[in-house]
Amino acid sequence: MLRAVGIVSEYNPFHNGHLYQLRQAQALSGADVVVALMSGNWLQRGEPAIFDKWQRAQIALANGVDVVIELPFYSAVQPSHLFAAGAVQLIAAMQCEWLSFGAENPTIDYQQLIDHQPHHDSRFKQFDRPYASIFQDYLFDQTGIRLNQPNDILAFGYANANFNLGSPLKLLPIKRMGSGHNDDQLEQSGAISSASAIRNVLVNGGDSSIERFVPSNTYRLARSQKIVSWRDFWPMLRFELVETPIAELHKIYQMTEGIEYRLKRCAMRATSFENFLHLVKTKRYTYTRIQRLCAYVMVHAYTRDMLVEPTYLRLLGFTRKGQAYLSQIKKTLALPMITKITDDIVQQRIKMDFKAGMLYQMVTNVSQDFYQHPIIQN
Repeated sequence: MLRAVGIVSEYNPFHNGHLYQLRQAQALSGADVVVALMSGNWLQRGEPAIFDKWQRAQIALANGVDVVIELPFYSAVQPSHLFAAGAVQLIAAMQCEWLSFGAENPTIDYQQLIDHQPHHDSRFKQFDRPYASIFQDYLFDQTGIRLNQPNDILAFGYANANFNLGSPLKLLPIKRMGSGHNDDQLEQSGAISSASAIRNVLVNGGDSSIERFVPSNTYRLARSQKIVSWRDFWPMLRFELVETPIAELHKIYQMTEGIEYRLKRCAMRATSFENFLHLVKTKRYTYTRIQRLCAYVMVHAYTRDMLVEPTYLRLLGFTRKGQAYLSQIKKTLALPMITKITDDIVQQRIKMDFKAGMLYQMVTNVSQDFYQHPIIQN
């Protein structure tokens, strides 16, 4: 009987830190199979992936992942607690025994944080600070635990989501190595640097300086393929914001507190996407939240599209060992597994993913759903 460890990932791009985590997860758990639940073409911070989901799945499979399942748009492009909730449900649906994740402080007492979450508190009605920072201060006041590092925040999200599901997964936090998650400069020593730093180099036209931080296949892809960024979508986003009536923008998911007026006004003035972000930014609205709103605008995402429970498993690829695991679990899966896209599947199951893929395809000219089949890695 094959046993699996699940990893929630973006692999944007797959680098040496991911390789370290993958190997540690398998070694510490003793799992036979690694299942990666990977975000599609749009990511948690509201950014387009620099390479498409098929390219990233191919590299993951070539570096030790056995099965790649797509994390749907409605879970992938969400605040951390909703991202984690959707991810944990799908990892559990894949019948994984463990969930492994990186953490800056892997010894945090997650249960203590879970037990002291706020319910109703007047401090959460402030409008001059992001919700996340108010939430973190509340937990610190209650527990003495400072939850302010990106991976620690996601780790708590996974632990909380697992608890709410009845704890079907054994949690396996792994100490994050190298630079911080949001560091945008490459490490001066060692072979592990953050994905943010690697993307920063690639988006701005460099590639040779990343070679020691990524597997060889990531490096070859970076040198041969177009690097996708928000800059590619700025003309389309600007048109949407300028031309869409305020009443329609107001209906977009998470479009609250009148920010649609600010988005429209700044889109008219901005000279680039970076300039637009700078104009929109306030103490209340982080760059990440603004980017997510922009992604929602581009795909016309409404609350009814985004606040949904997972209803399918989208298979992107597998190895021979992964194929054996899929054969082992296929008759007992609680959710249907999608391997081929048809018009009916688009309308009934993956409408949001399809729209997000079509948007990405407008830049790359590569089909993301139709005519694509799961990758088989020999």
